Amino acid sequence: MTDTAEPSIHQSHPSKDRGYAFAVYALYVLGFFTVITTVIGLIIAHVKATTASGLWLSHFQFQIRTFWIGLLYFVAGFSLLYFYIGFLVVLWWTIWTLVRIIKGAILLHDERPIAKPSSWLFG
Repeated sequence: MTDTAEPSIHQSHPSKDRGYAFAVYALYVLGFFTVITTVIGLIIAHVKATTASGLWLSHFQFQIRTFWIGLLYFVAGFSLLYFYIGFLVVLWWTIWTLVRIIKGAILLHDERPIAKPSSWLFG
């Protein structure tokens, strides 16, 4: 008789977590054109962060932080558009966000964790 162990509900599946993390990065890129995809990505990252561990958790934390800090940059930049400095803030937000998405996707592809997922600048 063979005994097959079924995975626990709380056990994380690395290959699935990797796919979800890539999906979140892709949704964030699409978010430059449709805001709703960014919100969907944020929700996925929050849900998966509860069951992920190690490498995958660092990416989900990084994605969550990218969203919230990016939102602050965007709101500040949009609010300052009247004073003409807002354009520079929004430009910074765009570059900052793209750098974080590209960096995260590359590290994820190489199956490496984000060193400091809580970093506010580039992580």
